[in-house]
Amino acid sequence: MNRLSRETFWGPFSLLGFAVALAGFLADRLHKWWMLYVYDIAARGKVEVTSFFDLVMAWNQGVSYGLFAAETTTGVVILVSFALAVSFGLALWLARVDLKLTAIAIGLVLGGAVGNVYDRIAYGAVADFFSFHAFGFYWYIFNIADVWIAVGVGLIILESVWPGLGGASSGKDRGGNVR
Repeated sequence: MNRLSRETFWGPFSLLGFAVALAGFLADRLHKWWMLYVYDIAARGKVEVTSFFDLVMAWNQGVSYGLFAAETTTGVVILVSFALAVSFGLALWLARVDLKLTAIAIGLVLGGAVGNVYDRIAYGAVADFFSFHAFGFYWYIFNIADVWIAVGVGLIILESVWPGLGGASSGKDRGGNVR
């Protein structure tokens, strides 16, 4: 049985991944603060940017597409707990990656997830603003944290389909030995 060690929680690209996560989280927080308190999107209502894109104010009490809406404190605690558990799992995964692209991807997902967790704790729901639509069909409303999550997942999928796409690895195995 393996013992817990520094390598369990910190790997060759952990710093990169956590820096990306922090940058993603801060960009999300800054944008949400600006939209809520400077631009005051709630007072403006729907703002048509193009014929297929609007800025709107929507509070998502659930997860993707509003599923599993948490209208009670217990529901919010359950969603926050689940998101924090997933974030912890992502942090553990980050300690084990040996490709920069994978570390960046996990950092994006982690930063987006923590950004949305912040909203749930602070507001009881996630603030969403971007609404794309065409031919009478409206996609879900989302925010910058959701963009980070989607891009991160997309990069993980690409790297899984085409291994090595992200370039060189750290050059060391989990034991710190040069390959």
